[in-house]
Amino acid sequence: MTVHHLQSASGLSRYIAIEGPIGVGKTALARRLADSLSGDLVLEEFEENPFLERFYRDRSSVALPTQMFFLFARARQIEQMRQSDLFSNIRISDYLFTRDRLFAELNLDAEELKLYEQIADNLAVDAPVPDLVIYLQASVDVILQRLSRRDSRYDRYIERPYLERLTDAYSRFFHNYDDGPLLIVNASQINPISNDGDYAQLFEQIECTTSGRRFFNPVTAALA
Repeated sequence: MTVHHLQSASGLSRYIAIEGPIGVGKTALARRLADSLSGDLVLEEFEENPFLERFYRDRSSVALPTQMFFLFARARQIEQMRQSDLFSNIRISDYLFTRDRLFAELNLDAEELKLYEQIADNLAVDAPVPDLVIYLQASVDVILQRLSRRDSRYDRYIERPYLERLTDAYSRFFHNYDDGPLLIVNASQINPISNDGDYAQLFEQIECTTSGRRFFNPVTAALA
């Protein structure tokens, strides 16, 4: 498939996906970025998933229905995006569709994964490729601290071993990601949601990332 990375009049990518482990701040950043750019917001429908709380309490018992709900919900969102004019407005998403398999491989057993792959293949979702992916990284300790401050009924069930496996899976996924421009952000030391200076630094990096792979380490940048 030919990938076209269209740019808005401001020079920013028209379709930006923000990714990273749970608690790293991707949804909050997506909201602020969409507000700054007057863009459309596409959010993962996790609150609508009726299996999610049971999944975090006992992952093995409902891993497959939890994963399938997300797969169908994301496929529906992609279809809605394609039925509208994807490139008529700037769109900011807090997830990347192709990383769905990351969670499937992490949470499903071999037989469940085989069934998931069959269903995913039959869906034949032609997901648009983002013009820019922003991958937020943070240490497990930082993520656990942020989760403890959030008001979410799910977060208290998330344990360190699961987070360690999840962050490792994200690292492997983006190590091999080459579908388009990628901005990898060390988010452990910044708060681009509440700190305007941090947000301005990050926004500048977003504007500059138009091709290839770019790393943004705010601590290193401050010392340079």
